[in-house]
Amino acid sequence: MLEPTENPNSAWMVDPPRVLRFLMARIMGRVANTRQIQRKREVFERRRRAGQQAHEIEYFHQLDDPYSHLMAQVIARFSEQYDVQIVPHLIRATGGKNQPEAKKLAHWARRDAELIAPHYGLTFPSSAGVVPNPAEVKSAAQALSGLNAKDFITAVQGISDDLWAGLPIEHTEPIEAVEQALESGSNRLKTLGHYSGATLYYGGEWYWGVDRLFHLEQRLRDLGACHAPEMPYLVPRPSLNVEGIDASGLALHFFPSLNSPYTAIIFDRTVKLAKACNIAFHHKPVLPMIMRGVAATKAKGSYIFFDTKREADVAGVPFGNHVTPIGSPTRRAYSLMPWAKSLDKDVDLLSHLLRLAFAEGKALHQDKNLRLAVEAAGLDWTEALKHIGSDDWKSMVEGYQDEMVEGMGLWGVPSYRLSGPDGEPDLEVWGQDRLWLVAAEIRRRAQGSSAIQD
Repeated sequence: MLEPTENPNSAWMVDPPRVLRFLMARIMGRVANTRQIQRKREVFERRRRAGQQAHEIEYFHQLDDPYSHLMAQVIARFSEQYDVQIVPHLIRATGGKNQPEAKKLAHWARRDAELIAPHYGLTFPSSAGVVPNPAEVKSAAQALSGLNAKDFITAVQGISDDLWAGLPIEHTEPIEAVEQALESGSNRLKTLGHYSGATLYYGGEWYWGVDRLFHLEQRLRDLGACHAPEMPYLVPRPSLNVEGIDASGLALHFFPSLNSPYTAIIFDRTVKLAKACNIAFHHKPVLPMIMRGVAATKAKGSYIFFDTKREADVAGVPFGNHVTPIGSPTRRAYSLMPWAKSLDKDVDLLSHLLRLAFAEGKALHQDKNLRLAVEAAGLDWTEALKHIGSDDWKSMVEGYQDEMVEGMGLWGVPSYRLSGPDGEPDLEVWGQDRLWLVAAEIRRRAQGSSAIQD
């Protein structure tokens, strides 16, 4: 289904009125403002120093969360390498609108964690199920809930290893204390405004999973809080480099969305990577998640926008000056896609649309701005007017959505599917922070295919 008849998101979220679009732009513009972020950090540090407080970092661990298992392998080394005091919390899965598609999310997280672990020098047992045995989760919670902060950080990796390996876990803490610890940790997470396990909180900012740990490491290094600044990051982001690789025997299927902040900062880099290795590239835009009926919340939206800005700044990609194109502007823009695709201009068109919406603050519900994207892509505006508002795009985009959601089991954007050579299973991943994994697999598969041919 292209768009659900009963969307759990309110109509004003799916099709905001013009006034609301500009109000949202102002609010999110402050969230994604580098200077504002830096000012908040400076204020926090002044107050911390004035109160003679340590660099206190709160850590939220969810025992049945695969990403928490990866973080458990890093957290003790992190506490040793940096001048920090870590306050650990046990939490339950949040669920609800912050974590919709709970069963799909569990399957995806389990698969994703195993895929990325070796690239980060970590492990995830291939024999592990989607989630550990509930009885053993309870035992692990009992083993951890009675520990002080230092002992928790020291013990969590071993206990998590045993839990995911299906080994018995010794414990002494009564179940009442476990429930109290889980309730306290989950309430603290909610109070601070987040919803996921494997998260670190410092000075008003969130760092989700090992993927974002390098952001916190850099922040602490800037503050002089690293014991060995000459040492590399504990979990550095792998390279996107595919130079010198001939991937012409492979295919990359790319599922972007016009309303996705993460898509906005990775779109051009994805296209550049595909061109650099000569891979067969298939561009398959889908509707924004909210339009497809995936529930969303204000807390999640704010975190995503902030996190995207942080990722964009590291990559040197402009982001933050935006007006949301969700709803009617997306439908009108997508109505141009079949025509643009017939002229091999669909990729260029979506690239310019994303740049206007998320970096230049151009409202795509205004024809003058839609025209800017059309003409920047080398298309004729007079001809474009003949296609705007047509329904030709609907079956095409619906087919892409079915392929991604039903075929791949993914619902977020951007998503990727890497195919080939014969005998290799497809690599199917979700997120702008998985393009490095796509690149790594392209290198491996292309080099392996070349060796076979030789």
